Amino acid sequence: MYRHLLFYKPYNVLCQFTDSENPLQPRRTLKDFIPIAGVYAAGRLDYDSEGLLFLTNQGRLQHLLCDPQFAHPRTYLSLIHI
Repeated sequence: MYRHLLFYKPYNVLCQFTDSENPLQPRRTLKDFIPIAGVYAAGRLDYDSEGLLFLTNQGRLQHLLCDPQFAHPRTYLSLIHI
């Protein structure tokens, strides 16, 4: 069964399920918010940004969305805090 999730990633959360870079002071990850095994983000957001993520366990769909060989137009909106 395929799973597709939309998740609004908050600021200061890694766009992955583990933080192996700093085990003594782990940062929050997607695992802190999403208790579903086997799904992966189709795309990435920076640690210090927030926004909507699409996660899926359907590998082919993730590949079609993320691989540069299947380039498609994207629109990004950003806000700069001063």
